[in-house]
Amino acid sequence: MNKYWLFLSAFALAATANAQQKVLTAKDYEHAESFMAYHTAKYIDNGSVSPNWLEGDKFWFTLKNATGNQTFLVDPEKKTKTITTDYGSGTSAPASPNRRRNSGSEVLSPDGKKAILIKDYNLYVKDVASGKLTQLTTDGIKDYGYATDNAGWKHSDAPILRWSPDSKKITTFQQDQRNSKDMYLVTTNVGAPKLEAWKYPLPGDKSIATIRRVIIEVENPKVIAINVAPDQHRGTLSDDISSSGTFDDIDWKADGSEVAFVSTSRDHKNEKFRIANAQTGAVREVFEETVKTQFESGQGTINWRYLPASKEIIWFSERDNWGHLYLYDAATGKVKNQITKGNWAVTRLIKVDEKTRTIYFMANGQDKLNPYFGHFYKIGFDGKKLIDLTPESGNHMVSFSPSEKYFIDNYSQPNVPAVVALRDINGKLITELAKTDISRLSATGWKAPTPVSVKANDGKTDIYGLIFTPNKMEAGKKYPVIDYIYPGPQGGSMGSWFFSASRGDHQALAELGFIVVVIEGTSNPGRSKSYHDMNYGNMAENTLPDQISAIKQLSEKYPIDTTKVGIWGHSGGGFATAAAMFRYPDFFKVGISESGNHDNRNYEDDWGERYNGLAENVDYEAQANQTYAKNLKGKLMLVHGMMDDNVPPYNTLLVVEALQKANKSFDLVIFPNSAHGYGAYSPYMMRRRWDYFVQHLLGAEPPKDYKMQGTVIR
Repeated sequence: MNKYWLFLSAFALAATANAQQKVLTAKDYEHAESFMAYHTAKYIDNGSVSPNWLEGDKFWFTLKNATGNQTFLVDPEKKTKTITTDYGSGTSAPASPNRRRNSGSEVLSPDGKKAILIKDYNLYVKDVASGKLTQLTTDGIKDYGYATDNAGWKHSDAPILRWSPDSKKITTFQQDQRNSKDMYLVTTNVGAPKLEAWKYPLPGDKSIATIRRVIIEVENPKVIAINVAPDQHRGTLSDDISSSGTFDDIDWKADGSEVAFVSTSRDHKNEKFRIANAQTGAVREVFEETVKTQFESGQGTINWRYLPASKEIIWFSERDNWGHLYLYDAATGKVKNQITKGNWAVTRLIKVDEKTRTIYFMANGQDKLNPYFGHFYKIGFDGKKLIDLTPESGNHMVSFSPSEKYFIDNYSQPNVPAVVALRDINGKLITELAKTDISRLSATGWKAPTPVSVKANDGKTDIYGLIFTPNKMEAGKKYPVIDYIYPGPQGGSMGSWFFSASRGDHQALAELGFIVVVIEGTSNPGRSKSYHDMNYGNMAENTLPDQISAIKQLSEKYPIDTTKVGIWGHSGGGFATAAAMFRYPDFFKVGISESGNHDNRNYEDDWGERYNGLAENVDYEAQANQTYAKNLKGKLMLVHGMMDDNVPPYNTLLVVEALQKANKSFDLVIFPNSAHGYGAYSPYMMRRRWDYFVQHLLGAEPPKDYKMQGTVIR
């Protein structure tokens, strides 16, 4: 009898617990979704300035606010900003010669009269006025074509080349992929599937894409081979030679008689600065630099310049542990002097004024609030007279007027809305153009995330990020935490340090009953060389110990329940999420891994070999997620698009197979015809993500099949 009553009591307690399980309704999801960008944007006033340039550096722009639109005319010379009705509503600015854009798959010449395009693996020049085509090359064949942008995950039709300033020549390459391996994807459809195949070398492959450099005279077609051995398909700015959509690491002499270029080794450890004679193809070796890990030329732009008039070179190097500029003698290849120096980093070389011998650039590390906040500076070639042209605290972005006598300064902080100002080239304030007004947004209940700073796992290094908390928090209650992660190392979890009213769905998730953290861990760019290299050759744990340490520290100040930790990320973040669940299974309880490069032997050669090292020097298998899948304890959702031409889906399927072999339960979401992003299915994925964390981390019941309002799946 006693056993019977004990059984009934236990049953009753379980039933009561189930009856008390929190249930989230569609209203709860609607409230959370109201914090997405497609809902918050309409409440932001004076949010951006898009200048429409006129003669004499005058420009007009329109500000949008609750009462409508206001258009302003700015005259920098007169230092005036006046309301006008003469512009806007369809008025367009006249074309500016230094702002010509490429048209689709054609590259326009500086004078706007000619365009280069690819046809049957060869190059043609088109006369813009008449449309007449003239063939420039004749020996291009499949997998050995001219100017092709199709190595690895890139395969566009746009030609990769650089015009000479006089519009008479181009420099480009013939890309040899004849012995490179293919990658395959297969569509899902009724009837026979379509096979997609393209060249996609992998780390350790004997044959990867190489380029035979050439110069081509356009007016009287002639191909001149640049007299160097074929280069690896590599660049100083990013993984490959065309990260910026053009031919990187090229700088022409103004008269088109010479072209300077940099050759990057396969492992990105050796850089050779070379100058080619554009008439003969003869090459002069100027200097080279070798590093222990990987070389990079800056963030977002090439940070070197060839200055033939003074026979000098401005070169970027991290040789003293910080990204700085050096002045070289182009004749001797020797360093004349270090231009910038100190415990801060040049990130983008913006402008070089050879007449005044002044350099204008962006740099991180001197803003007292945050080392990632970039400011705009100028300095002399001799390294003297360093001036911060944008002294206000915050992250700055600048753009020049056509004459480059003035620049527009847009600055903000993650929790402080933007101010846009017009300054002259010396940094003097001309006028404030706009100040973002979020009062209507705040009235809806919106609040900014809180910037945080904690110590990295080493206990010494400061790391930075944001924390998102629910608008309404219950006193005394601890909240599950969700860690959004992107480990890089070419970027980081934050993405941007500018103000943004909605950063993905971070605040939306917080509104469902979580605390969300976004931490920029070690091994991300924008700081010192040693910081960026902390996990070189060990991508498996890249920033994960920092994430754990950060969450533990934040739990001392915020009501975080460290027994309920979730994590999610996409691409590299997908890799890091699965690694977290397998390597730290007692800390991370719920993970959502989207489109992860789980084994970098199955991801393109130029990324893994740059940040991890050559396969013969690094144990890639020891870093592969499937190797540790047997350690899974928590709830894991794996996601991938089956037409992902960036991170092939076989990366996730390797983990799937390992989990099955280990008899582990997991969840799998497949998008049959989606690429690396999920396109029209992104709202579906976001809803599934919310459901998964609500159910398994919050312990609540989500509304069934909630449909996101912002986007419709077609």
